[in-house]
Amino acid sequence: MSLLTRLRTSFVTGLFLVAPLAVTVFVLDFVFDRLTGIVLDPIVATTRLRTFTGDELLLAQLLAATLLAVTLTAAGYVASQELGRRLFGGFERGVRLVPLVRTIYFGVRQVSESIARQSEGFDHVVLVEYPREGVYSIGFVTNDGPQSAERATDSPELLTVFLPHSPNPTAGSLIMVPPEDVFEVDMSVRRGLRLIVTTGLGAEDVEELPEGVVK
Repeated sequence: MSLLTRLRTSFVTGLFLVAPLAVTVFVLDFVFDRLTGIVLDPIVATTRLRTFTGDELLLAQLLAATLLAVTLTAAGYVASQELGRRLFGGFERGVRLVPLVRTIYFGVRQVSESIARQSEGFDHVVLVEYPREGVYSIGFVTNDGPQSAERATDSPELLTVFLPHSPNPTAGSLIMVPPEDVFEVDMSVRRGLRLIVTTGLGAEDVEELPEGVVK
């Protein structure tokens, strides 16, 4: 084996060793930036935690994260009790009275619950040619298309497919397509979500494009 071949082989081996770590760091950095900018920094500013940490921002963010975790745990515990269920039910009834807030709130809640349960809704992984022919996107069949959409498009049947964004599967596009345009994939929801979150690191889970389509 020549020196150039050995160097090339070593480089490829090192690349495969470092790639998972690099993707992990990328995802964690993305999540951390979003978390600190959208969630933690407002908590730090509101509670003035930096005055208790000697103006150390990182320490204040850690305290804010701890405070948030404690608050969420307490809220979850209260919501699991009878009084909490009544209070939370009253809150949701109030949310239903506000059209725009109602749409956003219950839409996000349904997506979050579907991902958490990995049962109803997100239990069917498919491929759809989107955003153009020849480009395949991973999607999750969530339901049959509404009858109003089928009548408007003069289609006998439509499927509602959620196409999550990578690496954040809680955001994405909702499309409606005929069953013959939806390709089945032999992949579990867990693997599909892992593929999306890791920005393709789990691509070996998709062996080839399917031959059949959803019937």
